[in-house]
Amino acid sequence: MARKLFITGNWKMNLSAEQCTALASKLAGSVEPDWPVAVAVCPPCVYLSVVGAALDGSAIRLGAQNVYCESNGAFTGQISPPMLADIGCDYVIIGHSETRHTIEPHEDDALINRKVLAALAGGLKVILCIGETLDQRKQGQTESILEAQLTAGLANMHSSLAEKITIAYEPVWAIGTGQTATTDQAQQAHAFVRTCLAGQFGLAAANGIRIQYGGSVKPTNAADLLAQPDVDGALVGGASLKADDFLEIIKAGLQNASQTSGTAV
Repeated sequence: MARKLFITGNWKMNLSAEQCTALASKLAGSVEPDWPVAVAVCPPCVYLSVVGAALDGSAIRLGAQNVYCESNGAFTGQISPPMLADIGCDYVIIGHSETRHTIEPHEDDALINRKVLAALAGGLKVILCIGETLDQRKQGQTESILEAQLTAGLANMHSSLAEKITIAYEPVWAIGTGQTATTDQAQQAHAFVRTCLAGQFGLAAANGIRIQYGGSVKPTNAADLLAQPDVDGALVGGASLKADDFLEIIKAGLQNASQTSGTAV
């Protein structure tokens, strides 16, 4: 089953309002609506509205970098799914390795699952991040870690909602380090993830779920990664902060899509 490639920029805790607006405006004027590649950007939460305004009418969708698991209430400093939907967000990243391992308190699979379910209930589409650390890979635990994170993160979710889920495989050891999984490592992990999804939701649903690769994706390696049969896009960090670099990655996806007959749009 052909899946439309999905390239997402995660701007993390970077840029000013002026810089966000300039970057979003350049991207909005460069991405055509009929391209067979879906594109989204996820700016810092304080700039979601200004970026949304810059993207208005364009083919680029707006996403947030995180969300809380309640719709309202006394949760100082948190942002709910309805709030994100209200300002025009289509997507939200959940379970990024930095929230799992770097930012304290670390998020566990149970909280991540609550966020996934709340986001879906609030009308958002979810980019669920999973990935192993370097020690876990060295100990041969990659597949067991990915399966555990998938099973727990998507627990209690009906298969009918699978179309609203994107999985982002991000080996923790490759995020912001300059290291990148080889094409064989990426494809092997993505194929395994799809097998796990089939066990959880059925083959038809699994074949419709996009699995992005994240971890030091750059213009120089994007084409090779996106050419793998189970790599359905990229979750891009640092390279998404420069319009020209991010557009080169999108163009690598376009080149791949043009070589794949029957790509869904």
